[in-house]
Amino acid sequence: MIAAMKHFISLLIFTMLFFLPVLPSAASPLSAAAAGEQYAYVPDGDVWFYAGETESSRVFLLPKTYYVKILGEGEKYCRVEYLIDEAPYKKVTGYCRTEDIIPVDYVPVRPYLKKQITLSYSLPAGTGSLGGSFSSVEKTFVYYGLRYDGAKLYYYVLSDDTFDYISAESEAVFDLNTDYSEYIASIEASTQGGSTGETPPSGSPNAAVIAVICLACAAAVAAAVFVVKGKKTPPPDDQEEE
Repeated sequence: MIAAMKHFISLLIFTMLFFLPVLPSAASPLSAAAAGEQYAYVPDGDVWFYAGETESSRVFLLPKTYYVKILGEGEKYCRVEYLIDEAPYKKVTGYCRTEDIIPVDYVPVRPYLKKQITLSYSLPAGTGSLGGSFSSVEKTFVYYGLRYDGAKLYYYVLSDDTFDYISAESEAVFDLNTDYSEYIASIEASTQGGSTGETPPSGSPNAAVIAVICLACAAAVAAAVFVVKGKKTPPPDDQEEE
């Protein structure tokens, strides 16, 4: 009987372990940070990319909601990398103020803004073709960011392996990166979902599973009590009676 009880309890423990889910982590479409890779979020449009660790070495304002890869952390400046070496794009290495960026512990799905802009230039009269067919030209650039010089707006761009500024009439329009906001929302949902009446995340135990486990536990306790009560007390030794 005891051997059977032990077998039943072992089976019960195995069943509970099978049905109990692994506690879910915060739902996120982002991948875990790879060894040696750390990114930082650019929260607004006032984060500068610097050529050196001085305020006078400002190059351009990074696109907000995107990221830089951190190469080295410092108290005032972090050494960073932006974009990748993948034609027509080219990565640049520089610095950001440490307090301006937000380090994250995941690899974003879209860390960098990959944007190209095409500008049309009209040639002065008499400098184009005789028939006027080529009186204007178009040029495509890789967009990195922007900066103002007084009231004048410039884009920082790449063309034919050359970085430079070109004048612009208005700030570039691009889709904002939602990786960070979705990550924060998923954290809040996972920590508050249980108290707000929201549907539990996938993998959470439902009422039926909990009921089965409770009944199994009750049955195990009852069986254990039955075994203990059913065990007879051995008769006293004749020597002890004398």
